[in-house]
Amino acid sequence: MKKNNFLIIGGTGKTGRKVVESLELLNQNVRIGSRSSQPAFDWNNEDTWEDALEGVDKMYITYQPDLAVPGAKQSIENLIVLAQQKNLKKVVLLSGKGEREAELCEQVVISSGLNYTIVRASWFNQNFSESFFLEPIQQGFVALPQADVQVPYVDTGDIADVVVETLLHEEHDGQIYQLTGPTTLSFKEAVAEIAKATQRDIAFTPITIEEYVAAMKEHGVPADFVWLVEYLFTEVLGNPMVSEISNDIEKVLKRKPKSFVEYVRETKKTGIWESTAQNA
Repeated sequence: MKKNNFLIIGGTGKTGRKVVESLELLNQNVRIGSRSSQPAFDWNNEDTWEDALEGVDKMYITYQPDLAVPGAKQSIENLIVLAQQKNLKKVVLLSGKGEREAELCEQVVISSGLNYTIVRASWFNQNFSESFFLEPIQQGFVALPQADVQVPYVDTGDIADVVVETLLHEEHDGQIYQLTGPTTLSFKEAVAEIAKATQRDIAFTPITIEEYVAAMKEHGVPADFVWLVEYLFTEVLGNPMVSEISNDIEKVLKRKPKSFVEYVRETKKTGIWESTAQNA
């Protein structure tokens, strides 16, 4: 396989670190794009971008914290201009399923003239083990709005495998892939699966978005994160598209995506979901 120089922006994140691992196993030249890397890549400091892109052939873009946030589109526009100047061969963008703002960022990439693949992912399985659902699960009490919305949670391992395929093979150029798990679950059903696997009593209580926002503010959650969570729970979970199941993972990888039950079975072994009292 021909070697390329890859820049993985967010290469220490949920999907990025798995993309890095897979490309390195294939003996590709991989540069991690993060604030702590050398050269550094910092979304909030455009002066870091040029060195990070120097000599790069192909790039995977994950935007932190989300493409929906104010300023994301401008940042993507500026990065794509630089990618054009550096004559990159390919750009893969991680986007969000059912996010209007994310789709505006997609259009920047699509209209750039660069080879591209758009990877639109559903909500991650790993939100329950590596993100903001983890602590409530450990504490044994989960209270969330939009309790009955059915979501086809997708595994970050499957996303990373699709990204690697699209970075390596030209047949995926110009494609938009929607990545979902094979079935949908509500928050209540997802928490119940974790409770069953861990043999713990984890209570689930439906609440309003207003109550959820108030609770986040009360716990000192930063305002920009509160805004993002409110957006995700209203605009994204309020979009009927969020429940649609796609077969794009199977189309790209020639295998079925990991189910939520399989994810729970694997994650249970790490002990991450044991109660905070047991972890202390």
